[in-house]
Amino acid sequence: GLCLLVLRLFIGVHVFLVSCALPDSLLRRFIVRVMCSVLGLFVRQNDPRLRDGSVRVYIANHVTHFDHNVINLLTSCNTPALNGAPGFICWSRGFLELGATGSRAELVDSLRVYSSQEGNAPLLLFPEEAATNGRVGLLRFSSWPFSIMDMVQPVALQVQRPLITVSVADSSWIAELLWTFFVPFTVYQVRWMPSVPRRAEELSEDFALRVQELLAVELGVVSTRLTAADKAEHMKRLRHTSLLPFAPGMWPRLLPEPRPRVPSSLAGAGSSAPEHVQIAAMAQRVKEVLPHVPLEVIWTDLAQTDCVDTTIANLLEGRVSFFPESKEATTDLPAPSTSQAAAASAFQGSIVVPSSKPATKHFAKSPVERHLSLQERKRALYDYARR
Repeated sequence: GLCLLVLRLFIGVHVFLVSCALPDSLLRRFIVRVMCSVLGLFVRQNDPRLRDGSVRVYIANHVTHFDHNVINLLTSCNTPALNGAPGFICWSRGFLELGATGSRAELVDSLRVYSSQEGNAPLLLFPEEAATNGRVGLLRFSSWPFSIMDMVQPVALQVQRPLITVSVADSSWIAELLWTFFVPFTVYQVRWMPSVPRRAEELSEDFALRVQELLAVELGVVSTRLTAADKAEHMKRLRHTSLLPFAPGMWPRLLPEPRPRVPSSLAGAGSSAPEHVQIAAMAQRVKEVLPHVPLEVIWTDLAQTDCVDTTIANLLEGRVSFFPESKEATTDLPAPSTSQAAAASAFQGSIVVPSSKPATKHFAKSPVERHLSLQERKRALYDYARR
């Protein structure tokens, strides 16, 4: 794999230079397609005659970061750059730069103007707006690609690769490219489907849903209602919850074990000053939202999650056990809202750790320290009994 990677990196530079030097034509696509086969990229299509030359918009499912490059080896098409700043990287990856577009309405207008001009290549759009593994289901199609033209042609795309999975969530296009060069081969199967016209007085949302159902049946997957935003939120949760400790044999969806508390002197032991300042700022933000939560508990959870939203969710959902502070300790903070007060009362009924401060792990040598530790535990037990 490493030998293939090094060899294909040099060949890939030649492929890029050839694709930039030759004009867009059938000869260029044939030469680049043959050179891509040396890189391990094999492209197959079911029947080229099914491709409708009068269609100005192709609709395809999204599997990898290079779907538009692969379909461009079969026919001339352009994919607009939706994410990322325009520049050399965007141009070198084969995206169409339309300039600054402030909203989706401006983007649709620009694409309509582009499609109405003679001589421009058809548009290749991915309504899912996020890549999936292509084996389970399709993300919900956005409606804006179906507002450009009244006739679209669906394109079913399937990718197969030995040993290594094709699409990995949160993986960059550079990592995917290196893995493509590493494995022996990657096979792209492109199936052209009949063109789908818009029905009379059909909304763009209904048009998108109908095309999504047709593509799902062709691919043999499920047509879901999950969007790209749902996937982004799911990946955000996975990135933070993957670092949380779980008890042996416990399912990932269950609550984690109680975490060890951090003493109030955690003034940055083992961490740098900038990190300490950042965690202090985030802890203050959490404290403003949940004033009844002790600052020590917030510090402990933020040290593991490094995210304000995740810490708030952990505290509200009961993943972190704590002893609510008294009202006198929070008089100088903003009063909590009704929902926060309800959450605080719910916490009081679900408290499982009566102590507000950790018991010492070792027997203190000084009698004064032992006495203070005893008094702190007695005070915590009294407060717990009163509540």
